[in-house]
Amino acid sequence: MTKQVAIIGGGPAGLMAAEVLSAAGSSVTVYEAMPTFGRKFLLAGKSGLNITHSEEFSKFAKRFGPASARLRPALDAFTPDDVRAWAAGLGTETFVGTSGRVFPKVMKASPLLRAWLRRLEAQGVTLKTRHRWTGFAEDGYRVETPEGEITVRPDAVLLALGGASWPRLGSDAAWVPWLTEKDVAISDLRPANCGFDVAWSETFRERFAGEPLKSVSATSDAGTYQGEFVISTHGIEGSLVYAHSAALRDRLRRDGAANLVVDLIPGRTIERLARDLARQDAKASFSNRLRKGAGLEGVKAALLRELVPDASRMAPEGLSGLIKALPIPLIRPRPIAEAISSAGGIAWDAVDESYMLKPIPGLFAAGEMLDWEAPTGGYLLTACFATGRAAAKGIEAWFSAG
Repeated sequence: MTKQVAIIGGGPAGLMAAEVLSAAGSSVTVYEAMPTFGRKFLLAGKSGLNITHSEEFSKFAKRFGPASARLRPALDAFTPDDVRAWAAGLGTETFVGTSGRVFPKVMKASPLLRAWLRRLEAQGVTLKTRHRWTGFAEDGYRVETPEGEITVRPDAVLLALGGASWPRLGSDAAWVPWLTEKDVAISDLRPANCGFDVAWSETFRERFAGEPLKSVSATSDAGTYQGEFVISTHGIEGSLVYAHSAALRDRLRRDGAANLVVDLIPGRTIERLARDLARQDAKASFSNRLRKGAGLEGVKAALLRELVPDASRMAPEGLSGLIKALPIPLIRPRPIAEAISSAGGIAWDAVDESYMLKPIPGLFAAGEMLDWEAPTGGYLLTACFATGRAAAKGIEAWFSAG
């Protein structure tokens, strides 16, 4: 008899599981609460859809923090090269950008998603939008539909509902209390790849919000990375900040304080910078001394003044030290609803090796619902694809064992 599988959540993890299970002969229905599938996937595609990363796989597989070892079997079974081959099979050729990130040549997500949904329908997958899971029934799963509430009773269910970032796109973490009531351990959901609040002065905020700081490096407990970030109305945002966000978030949580330490001129040594500043005419304005001696002007010079109001009175040695290691004091992460992704979720101790929830036989989970996080750069999508595929294989194995 054909096995019935319900997949709750129509993002990358859920759709990948649907592809694998339907190809293996299961009857699959995907329930998506939103009016269309893959809404967060499409949002990511607006900036080019960074689908995976080309770095050496041994490094790639370690980008998932404490969850790296647990994710490794899923990633081994669906590597970044496999992601690129899968996309090519759907008519989307990819290329490697200068940063090592991998993008579709068309630089958008919609053609890939359309081709993917066509493939799923051709494989017999039933795709239902505006079908929202609303919790457990005594003998099944309640689903709110445009025609009213129904109860579905499939042979297996996969939850692929995302974390808690971008709730307006569907990832609202409404599932947390329902699973908690079933004794599924949940780690607190926290913002990941997020910005931070900084107590800017009104003058600095009004003048420089939206301005990028380019060609800088930044240091935290995560290490030192070069790149750029943006001054925002509330604080700081951007790729370089996201590279440090997990370390900064955890230090804020642990110590109540954290600094992102910025090198405004990473190409010049502190000794050379001190000599260049010392050669400037002491009677010249501070702006001119910074511009001629350090090459600092605009938002970089303003940031130095903002954070060190008496910088103009400092000796060249002390000033050069601050330019090379300027601490930006952070207040808190931006709200999880604004974050690119979230940390926390279903604890790994609650999930067996096949991605089935130990307290609820026949219920599986994949994607950002699980307790892992990763930096931006294609890691998030690849792990969603890989865990969706791994959970599908787990469902197949469970059917075979039963």
